[in-house]
Amino acid sequence: MKATDIAAPDYFHRVVDCQWACPAHTPVPEYIRLIAQGRYGDAYLINWKSNVFPGILGRTCDRPCEPACRRGRVEEGNGEKPEPVAICRLKRVAADYKDDIRARLPRPAAARNGKRVALIGAGPSSLTVARDLAPLGYEVVLFDGDARAGGMIRTQIPRFRLPEAVIDEEVGYVLDLGVDFRAGQRIDSLTQLLRENYDAVFVGTGAPRGRDLDIPGRREAAANIHIGIDWLSSVSFGHIDRIGRRVIVLGGGNTAMDCCRSSRRLGGEDVKVVVRSGFDEMKASPWEKEDAMHEGIPILNFMVPKAFTHEHGKLTGVLFEKVAAQYDDRGRRQLLPTGEPDVHLPCDDVLVAIGQENAFPWIERDLGIEFDKWGMPVVDKVTLRSTHPRVFFGGDAAFGPKNIIWAVAHGHEAAVSIDKLCHGEDLHQRPAPGVSLTSQKMGIHEWSYDNAVSGDVRYRVPMKENRIALKDIKVEVELGFDPKLAFAEAQRCLNCDVQTVFTPKLCIECDACVDICPMDCINFTDNGDEPALRQRLRAPADDPEQALYVSDALKITGHVMVKDEDVCLHCGLCAERCPTGAWDMQKFYLEMTHAGPGCRNKRREANPLPA
Repeated sequence: MKATDIAAPDYFHRVVDCQWACPAHTPVPEYIRLIAQGRYGDAYLINWKSNVFPGILGRTCDRPCEPACRRGRVEEGNGEKPEPVAICRLKRVAADYKDDIRARLPRPAAARNGKRVALIGAGPSSLTVARDLAPLGYEVVLFDGDARAGGMIRTQIPRFRLPEAVIDEEVGYVLDLGVDFRAGQRIDSLTQLLRENYDAVFVGTGAPRGRDLDIPGRREAAANIHIGIDWLSSVSFGHIDRIGRRVIVLGGGNTAMDCCRSSRRLGGEDVKVVVRSGFDEMKASPWEKEDAMHEGIPILNFMVPKAFTHEHGKLTGVLFEKVAAQYDDRGRRQLLPTGEPDVHLPCDDVLVAIGQENAFPWIERDLGIEFDKWGMPVVDKVTLRSTHPRVFFGGDAAFGPKNIIWAVAHGHEAAVSIDKLCHGEDLHQRPAPGVSLTSQKMGIHEWSYDNAVSGDVRYRVPMKENRIALKDIKVEVELGFDPKLAFAEAQRCLNCDVQTVFTPKLCIECDACVDICPMDCINFTDNGDEPALRQRLRAPADDPEQALYVSDALKITGHVMVKDEDVCLHCGLCAERCPTGAWDMQKFYLEMTHAGPGCRNKRREANPLPA
């Protein structure tokens, strides 16, 4: 194998898996260390720069970082199912315990740069674009039909998961940057907006239309059959404050979980979730399903609705066909009837949460914006630009329903594109991230970080008791970690960004590092093809997705050093034992380049960033 080039960031990207799995590439281990040190404001600001909404995401994120956490792979095979660090809930800790950080946020631009940008929809994607462009002097005009900014964050996430005060605070940080927020002003014509001399338009309107279910009885019983996202919005705005005693929620996603849990708080005593797929195939996050069941809500699987039953125009229940999953030779699933008798579930109300769709009736089809066969805009996945040179899309409006952190990532990239467009640059020449490697050595056997490896299992977030939580839809259920629990959970982080960096010319091949390594992940062996080399290691490296750290040939034996990052604890014992300093612990820091001078080609030519 070729020696690993640690001067390029690609290898260490794959080591700090949590950061690279985060669509906004938040420096996760860095802010977790700061939390462990009680530096909550600093941890918050690192998050704020990357993901914009730390307090909101610390409660609602879909957590793509956690399945990537190396803690799970290191612990695999050690008994109970390994669990990642509670990255998301630690993010909330930074928000909950920070001091007043407003003085450390960017100020509104002292002068305008002469460029005007319109943002349609005041959800997370548009707010991210505003956060990035307003401090640069852009005149940012944000349109939304609602009276308050936030989009789906405010209208579709129940208050028992996300208190309104948190939304107000973090949305306020963005609006205070000098954004012209035009509340209650819907855009009914994109053609008209483009005539108003905007240099760019960003569409961040989300996926506002819930899918309906056209089966017998839908029209006759319409008064008690509700579209899930519309119903949640009505609850959020206070238009709905009760529901029937018996409720059926159709759907298996997170919206369905919010619907059923909201129903329990608005008078639903017998609430059931019914899903056509199996439990493991549901789109809802595992913790959302757990929370629903914890509140006494059963989830019934492999049942397909056939009809709404009714008497004299009043809903009486739902008739279901029982199905089973069968897979063909290519692994494709079919849901086939089992032949068992249909099941009738009586109910007073039904909430339909079977998916969301985009709706763009206000975009004229002669503007030069292409739409695909599903009615979605054709959008460049790198630049977020549509087929109209001045119109960009992001979040659910661009690629369909995902989650808040993806909307934030789209907002950052769209802001880069708009900034480059307004400076006459090629949008496809994207800036490389900034990277650095800094030694953490403080003494012969001391490091600037705590390198002790905690053996604790994942700590559970304390919850409000059901007897209290179910009485009020505005009572937050999760209490969050207190500083003591936060410290203990933060200690579980393996500091994946503090790398074991090897200098071959200093190595005398004494094997001291091999002897002390607690995970048998350091090897000195003959080089060879990757498959054979992986199997020749002391602990075979069976995960081909994880790169091996391979050195140049050593001067004494010609062997190479090979380290498997899948199991390395980053404990630093190899560097402490090494008599020649061939090993060092160096912090890898990756910082994405956002809109501004650093993203522009002329700036990069004068001061090139690392490749």
